[in-house]
Amino acid sequence: MNRTHGSCPTVAEVLAEINMNLPNSLTTLRIFFVPLLVVVLLTRQPNWDVKGFPIHFEVWGVLILLVAAATDVMDGYIARKRREITTLGILLDPIADKLLISAAFISLVEMGLVPAWMVVIIIGREFVVMGLRDIASSEGLIIPASALGKTKMILQVLAGCAVILTAKHPALKPLGITLLWLVVVSAIASAVHYFQMFWSQINFRVQQRRRGVAIVEQQEKPQDVLTR
Repeated sequence: MNRTHGSCPTVAEVLAEINMNLPNSLTTLRIFFVPLLVVVLLTRQPNWDVKGFPIHFEVWGVLILLVAAATDVMDGYIARKRREITTLGILLDPIADKLLISAAFISLVEMGLVPAWMVVIIIGREFVVMGLRDIASSEGLIIPASALGKTKMILQVLAGCAVILTAKHPALKPLGITLLWLVVVSAIASAVHYFQMFWSQINFRVQQRRRGVAIVEQQEKPQDVLTR
C-alpha cells in the first residue's frame, strides 16, 4: 500500500491492513492463550460462584482451550477464503498448535491427571514433525498441515477438555482415557504420514540434484577428451 510520506492513513486503509493480517493475528492470539491456560490449571484458580452457579478453574480451563482451538479453525478458514495464505502463517500455525497442546498436557501431568508416558509420545511427535519441517525448510520446501494432523489436533482438544473436567468430575475419567488413547494412536499415525510427505519431497529434490550432476558430467566429458 503506497502513501505519501507524512500522510495519515484512511479508515479503509487501516481496515484493509487489519484484514490482511487477521489470520496471522488469530494465530498469534492462540500463542498468548498458552500462559493463561497454564496459570489457570496449575493454580486451580479462579473459582467463582455466579448467582449460585459454580464456575471453577476446570470450566475456565476448558473455555480457554476451546477458544484457542477456535482461533485455529478461524485463521485457516479466513486465510483460505480471502486467499491470504502466507509462508509466515504456514510456519506459525503449527508452532502455535504445538505450544498450546504441549502446555496443556504437561500441566495435566503435573496435576496427576494424565500418564506421563502418553504425553511423552504426544509431545515427542510434535518435535519429530517440527524437525522434519526445519529440514524441509532448509531445502526450500514446505510441508503443509495434513487432514490427519488436523484430526489429531481435534482429538487432542477433546481429550484435553475431558481430562481437565475430571479434576472436579471423576465420572468423566473413562471418557478422558479413551480420548487419550485415540490421541496417542493419531499422533503416531500422523507422524508416519508427515515423514512420508517429507521423504517424498526430499527424495525428489535429491533425484533432481543427481540428474543435474549427471548432465554436467556428460557435458564435461567431451571437453576432457579433447584436452588430452
